[in-house]
Amino acid sequence: SDFSPTKRVGGGLIDGFKTVQHQYPMLSLSNTYSKQDLDNFDRRIKKNLNNEEARYICELKYDGVAISLIYKNGYLDKAVTRGNGVFGDDVTENVKTIKSIPLKLFGNPPKILEARGEIFIDKNQFEKINLLRQEKKKDLEVIYQKAKAKKNLSTDDLNKIKKKFIAESKRLELFSNPRNLASGTLKLLDSVKVAQRKLNCFIYSLSSTDMPFDNHFQNLLEGKKWGFKISHHIQLVHNVDEIIEFVNRFENQRNSLPFEIDGVVIKINSISKQNKLGYTSKVPKWAIAYKFKALQETTILNNVKYQIGRTGAITPVAEFEPVNLAGSIIKRASLHNADFIKKLDLKIGDRIIIEKGGDVIPKVVSVDLSKRTLECENIQFITYCPFCKSLLKRIKGESNYYCLNNNSCLPQKIAQLEHFISRDAMNIHTLGAKTIHLLYDQNIINSISDLYKLDIHSFSNLRGFGEQSKSIKKAQNIIDSIEFSKDNSFEKVLFALGIRYVGKTVSQKIAFHFLSINNIMDATLDDLLRVDEIGDKIAHSIITYFNESKNILLIDMLRESGLNFSIEKQKNTSNKLNNLSFVISGKFNVSREEIRMMINKNGGKHVSSLSNNTDYLLAGDNIGPKKKEKALSLAIPIISEIEFRKMLE
Repeated sequence: SDFSPTKRVGGGLIDGFKTVQHQYPMLSLSNTYSKQDLDNFDRRIKKNLNNEEARYICELKYDGVAISLIYKNGYLDKAVTRGNGVFGDDVTENVKTIKSIPLKLFGNPPKILEARGEIFIDKNQFEKINLLRQEKKKDLEVIYQKAKAKKNLSTDDLNKIKKKFIAESKRLELFSNPRNLASGTLKLLDSVKVAQRKLNCFIYSLSSTDMPFDNHFQNLLEGKKWGFKISHHIQLVHNVDEIIEFVNRFENQRNSLPFEIDGVVIKINSISKQNKLGYTSKVPKWAIAYKFKALQETTILNNVKYQIGRTGAITPVAEFEPVNLAGSIIKRASLHNADFIKKLDLKIGDRIIIEKGGDVIPKVVSVDLSKRTLECENIQFITYCPFCKSLLKRIKGESNYYCLNNNSCLPQKIAQLEHFISRDAMNIHTLGAKTIHLLYDQNIINSISDLYKLDIHSFSNLRGFGEQSKSIKKAQNIIDSIEFSKDNSFEKVLFALGIRYVGKTVSQKIAFHFLSINNIMDATLDDLLRVDEIGDKIAHSIITYFNESKNILLIDMLRESGLNFSIEKQKNTSNKLNNLSFVISGKFNVSREEIRMMINKNGGKHVSSLSNNTDYLLAGDNIGPKKKEKALSLAIPIISEIEFRKMLE
């Protein structure tokens, strides 16, 4: 049986993970860091509930991987990761190996039930796994030394042994923190290995059209009877003072808990009041996360190096004595720009304080001036590009210095290509950074357009590529991936070009608005400014880009290679919105252009202003107050993005 205890050991290898859509988006939570923020949250809640009494429930914010579990008739049907909130990966086979997640529920749960929770790994289990890897690494070292000591060993054999040792050592590197280990484990293609890691899971939300109680707390307790693992660290509170008391207690206990946490989640307990408060396009209005203070460590600044990005921006990077911060060994952090260094009054040799911003990105937050000595040296920001020696220039209104030699400054060209092949752009995932460097070093490519001229022979003399079948297959995979990239949509190609200030969302908006690269090239400043949320800065950058002949030449060459530079008008997906007109306002999980496309493709009509003939105001986050007021005065229904998506189901 698929639900027998034997499934806990794993079913072996799988081909990959299927991407599926969540029935309801897995939204993020707004973050708060102070009592004042909580007071503001409490005031908003009371105002929107017309001063009705509201009780809160406090839960720990687990530092793991969010999961959605769908149960049908009491049996686990599907397990999906959060992904981007709208789409996630189906990891059901791996989740079946987690003992704290029931395969079959007890009692009388709803026929269709969604349980949301956090998959994590206990601190003790994390340490055991790292200790085991450390021991294996030591054993590997002994085997390697014995192999090296053999007499009459040829140079080729020695190199093979060394190469194998390095590869195995890399595979056995210690995991940096429990969250990364849990996330990586959940995406393994071998469920047997997943089972061996002994993942764990707390359920923090249960939803169905047929829940037994109208409050979150009692539903969780009922879920415990059904077989879910529910944390006992949850508490019903009446006011902000009790919330702060809960926060302070667990911030002090944080290090002694058997699992990682990074804050506290506060929710309205009443389900009917949750529904009344509703959602913005990104977050529920009835919940908030209180984040603990970021962990900090002190270290010594040894040096400042300089990096250059695809736009020519120079970024200073602090190099300091390695320090263990929140489970990761940190050696460097961005210093952003010259103004940031000046603001910190930073000197080489200073004792600096490092923290992880949002518990993820390391940053330098301050200098301990009391520990400064006469040996500390001033930091002289560079005048010339460290790579091509061009004079750096500061663009008016910006903090960064730039190398403007983007035609022949090699790091810029490499960074431009790395952006071009990135996941959100052309997604040529088989081409790694080392291979890109080699292709440029050997003058095999000199421009992004040269990528589409590569063939199997282009790799034959590159280090790491030879005549062995494995190397030929590696080269062929790159060629195939480049060929597949020609099928990418116009908005992805536009983003891949790397026009300054034109990110993924802006690329979508411009592509859906103008429909072809020729239309964008011919667009005036006024034409560009008519596109939603495109201001002077972005519009001038686009015009500047298309005024440069080298960029037009690049586009012509990419067009000849078969890339998409237009959007074909598509037939309607359905008639579900037939004869309905919508005005949209605010920010959504996707771009407004995509919302417009969804309306049009399902038979609806997007209009720019509200009138008696408008059927709906589709409201996102930060909706314009005047539009909301006018919609109410005209009795036009105001719907959220979630309600809009339900209309399309």
